[in-house]
Amino acid sequence: MNVGIVGSTGYGGVELHRLLSNHPSVDKCILYSSTLNGNSYVEQYPHLTELSNELVRGIQLDEMKQLDVVFLAVPAGVSKELTPGLLKGKAKIIDLSGDLRLQDPGEYEKWYKGKAAESAVINEAVYGLTECNREVIKEAELIANPGCFPTASLLALAPLVQKKLIQPHSLIIDAKTGLSGAGRKASLSSHFSETQENLRIYKVHEHQHTPEIEQQLKLWDPGWAPITFSTHLIPMTRGIMATIYATLETAQTTEELHELYQHFYNSSPFVRIRRIGQYPSTKEVFGTNFCDIAIKVDSRTGRVTIVSVIDNLIKGAAGQAVQNMNLMFGLDETAGLQYYPIYP
Repeated sequence: MNVGIVGSTGYGGVELHRLLSNHPSVDKCILYSSTLNGNSYVEQYPHLTELSNELVRGIQLDEMKQLDVVFLAVPAGVSKELTPGLLKGKAKIIDLSGDLRLQDPGEYEKWYKGKAAESAVINEAVYGLTECNREVIKEAELIANPGCFPTASLLALAPLVQKKLIQPHSLIIDAKTGLSGAGRKASLSSHFSETQENLRIYKVHEHQHTPEIEQQLKLWDPGWAPITFSTHLIPMTRGIMATIYATLETAQTTEELHELYQHFYNSSPFVRIRRIGQYPSTKEVFGTNFCDIAIKVDSRTGRVTIVSVIDNLIKGAAGQAVQNMNLMFGLDETAGLQYYPIYP
C-alpha cells in the first residue's frame, strides 16, 4: 500500500511514520505538511536519517486521493476542510483530529469553539475505538480516530457500562497525561521551567474530550448521565493514566469483575487485564499500542476503582490509527504494532 501522512511533522505524525515504515504491507509513506512544505524531514527529526530522505510535501489533494489511505494527523479545524475533497478519491481516510468524532455539530461548536464539519461527512465517519467497533471499522471508508483520554477511559469502562453495572451519576474520571499530548509547538504551558517538578490541573469542566466520552457511553446505555472528567499535566514526556471511580448498581466482588474484563477482552490483543492486586504504570506501556487495565472493588463503599494506562501517542493516536487501518484492509490487526514496552 501507498500511504500519506498529513501533519507528518507533529508528534502524532512522526509516530505514524515510524510505525508505517516498519509495516509489512506498506510500500511507500508520503509526508505532507501545510507549514513545512519543501523542508527535509530529517532536519526536523534527525533520528530518522536512515528512514526517510524525502522532502515534506505541501497539501496536494489530487495526489492524496490516489493513495490507498491518508492519515490526517492535524489539529482540530484542519481535517474538516480536507476530508470532503479526499472522500471523492480512492483513498480511505483516518482522521486523528477531533473534527469528526462528535455526531452533534452543536456539541462540536460548543466544546471546540469552531464551526463543525459538514453533516454528510460527520455521518459517514465511523468512530474508531477498535476493540468495541471492529465490525463496522472493517467496512468503513472514513474513520474518526478516538482521542487519547477517551481511549483510556472508554476501554476501562466498556465492560461495566455495557452490562449496566455502575450508577451513571456516580462516575468520576481522574486522568493524568504527559507533555507530548500538547503537541510539538512550544507554549508556556509546556515550558520546562513551568512543568518540571509541577502538577497542574487544566481545562476544568471544559475539556473537549468530555462530550466524546459521554457520546459513546450513551450509545452503550441511553440512560447515561453527564460525567465528571478532570485532566492533569504530569512532568513526563508521554503516557496517560486514567483512574476511574464509580458506584456499583449491585454488590460485586473484585474476582467477578476481573473475570468479566478477561472475558470481554479475550480477543483483543492490545488490551491486557492485570492480575488481581497488580496495578499498571505508564512506563509499562511506553512506546506500545497496549492498554493495561486493573480493577478493584471497595466492599466498604460499594464503589469500584479502575486504572487504565496507555501511551498517548501510540494507543491514544498513531497506533490505534494503524490498528484501524489493518482492519479496514483485512490485515492482521497487530500488523506493524508488535512492539513491547521500552523499560525502564
